[in-house]
Amino acid sequence: MEIFFTILILTLVVSLSGVAARIIPFQIPLPLVQIATGALLAWPTFGLHVDFDPELFLVLFIPPLLFADGWKTPTSEFLHHGREIIGLALVLVLITVVGIGYLIYWLVPGIPLLGAFALAAVLSPTDAVALSGIVGEGRIPKKIMSILQGEALMNDASGLVSLKFAVAVAMGTMVFTVSGATIEFLKVAIGGLLAGIAICWLYGKSLRLLSRWSGDDPATQTVLLLLLPFASYLIAEHIGVSGILAAVAAGMTISRSGIIRQAPLAMRLRANSVWHMLEFVFNGMVFLMLGLQLPGILEISIGQANADPNVDLWMLFASVALIYAALMVVRFGWLWTMQVISNRLLKKKPMEFTHYSTRELLVASFAGVRGAITLAGVLSIPLFLSNGEPYPARYELVFLATGVILVSLVVGVILLPLLLRGVAGTDKSEHRREELMAKVVMAETAIESLHKMEERLVSDTEENIDADLLKEVSLRVIGNLRRRADGKADLERSQYAENLERRFRLTALRAERGELYHLRATQKISNETMQKLLHDLDLLETLLVEKES
Repeated sequence: MEIFFTILILTLVVSLSGVAARIIPFQIPLPLVQIATGALLAWPTFGLHVDFDPELFLVLFIPPLLFADGWKTPTSEFLHHGREIIGLALVLVLITVVGIGYLIYWLVPGIPLLGAFALAAVLSPTDAVALSGIVGEGRIPKKIMSILQGEALMNDASGLVSLKFAVAVAMGTMVFTVSGATIEFLKVAIGGLLAGIAICWLYGKSLRLLSRWSGDDPATQTVLLLLLPFASYLIAEHIGVSGILAAVAAGMTISRSGIIRQAPLAMRLRANSVWHMLEFVFNGMVFLMLGLQLPGILEISIGQANADPNVDLWMLFASVALIYAALMVVRFGWLWTMQVISNRLLKKKPMEFTHYSTRELLVASFAGVRGAITLAGVLSIPLFLSNGEPYPARYELVFLATGVILVSLVVGVILLPLLLRGVAGTDKSEHRREELMAKVVMAETAIESLHKMEERLVSDTEENIDADLLKEVSLRVIGNLRRRADGKADLERSQYAENLERRFRLTALRAERGELYHLRATQKISNETMQKLLHDLDLLETLLVEKES
C-alpha cells in the first residue's frame, strides 16, 4: 500500500510541477523545478523516501524516453544532417569518454579508471527536452536545433552503450581490448538497430491482424504500442544486443514505416495523446527522483568525503565545475574542428557547421545541457560488484553527475538567452507560408477528386441520386475548398474568412454540446447516445481548436 501511495504522490507532484513552472514570476526551467520539489519532499519535514533499484530504473525509464525521442525525430532531417550528427553523437562521445574519463581519473582521488570512464559515458548524452525547457520552443534557429535533436537522440544511445561496456568490465563480465571492444560495439549496435526494426515490423503486422480480428479497438492497440519500447529493449537485451539502440530504432521505424499513419483514426488520436502524457510524466519522474535522492547523495558524499583522507568536500564541488568546463571546451573545440575540416576538405558538399558564426558555435556548445538520460544512466550503475563488494566510488560518480546536470541547466538559463539575443529563431512566417502552400495544393487536389466523384455518381445508375441535390452538395463542399485554393491570391482575406468560419463553427458546436446535455438531462436520449455524439463533437472541436492555435 505504501508503494501505491508513493506512486500517486509522485505522479501528482509531476503534474503540479508544470503548473508551478508557469506561475513562478521569473523563468525557471521545469527540470530545475522538479529537482527542487523532489529535494523538498525528501527533506526530514516531509520525509518521503523511495527505495531505489538501479536495474529497475534503467528498464522502466530509458526505453520509453528513447522511443519517444526516436518517434519525434524527423527521419528526413536526421538523414540530411547525418554527417553532423555522427560527428557529434559518435566521435564526440568517444572523445568525451576517453578525454574526460582520464581527466576525472586524474582530478578526483578514489575514482578508478573504469569508474571515470563510466561517469564520462553518462555525461556525454545531451538533452533536447531540457534545452527546450530553458529557452522555449522555436527560440534556437532551426539549422542548429535540427542537429541538436538528432545528436541528443543518437548520443543517448552511444553514451549508454559506452556506460554498459565500462560497467561490464568493472563487474568482470567482459575483458577489455581495443579490437575486442570495437567488434563487440559493432555487434551490439548493429544487432540492436536490426532488433528494433524487426520488432517494430512485427508490431505493425500484429496491429493489422488485430484490426482484422477484433475491429478497430483503440484501447488494445494503444496498450500494445505502450509495450513496444519495453519489448524492443528486453528482447534485444535477451539476445545479447543493445536494448537501448533497439528502443531508438523502434521509435524511428514507427514514424517512418507508416504503421501509425495506417492505423485507425481512434487509435492515432489516443496514441498521440497518451504518449505526450507519458513522456511528460516519465521525464518529470526522472528529475523528481533526482531531487528525492539529492539530500541522501549530499549526506553520503559529505560523510564519505569526511571519512576519506584523500578526498576533501571542496574538491568534489570544484571537480563539478572543472568537469563541466572541460565538457564545454571539448564540445566547442570539436565543433570548431568540424567547421575547419568542412571548410578545407568538404568544399563541394560542406557540412552545416561551415556557415556557423562564433556565436552560433557557442550556442551549439552551451545548448548541450545534460538531463534525464545522464541522470538515468548514473543512477543505473549497480550498487555492488559481482563479488558482493560495493561499486567503487559510486557515491562520487552520482554526486559529480548530479552536479554537472544542475550546473549545465543553470549556466544554460543564464548564458543561452544572452547568446541568443538578436539571433533570429525559427521563422514562423516561413511556417505560415508553407502551411498556406500546402493548403492550396491540398484543396486543388481535393477539388479535382470531387469533380471525378460527381461524374462517377452521375453516371452510376445504382446510386439513383437526385441531380439537383448532388449539385447542391458538390457546390457547397467545392466552394469551401475553392476559397482556400484561391487564398494564394489574397492571403489576408483568405485567413480572415477561414478564422471567421472557424469561430462560427465553434459557436455552433458548443451550442450543440449544450443542447446534447439538456436532452440527456430531460431523459430524451440515453447515456450511450450522448457519449457517442459527445465523442464526435470532441473530435470536431479538437480539429477546430488546433487550427485556431
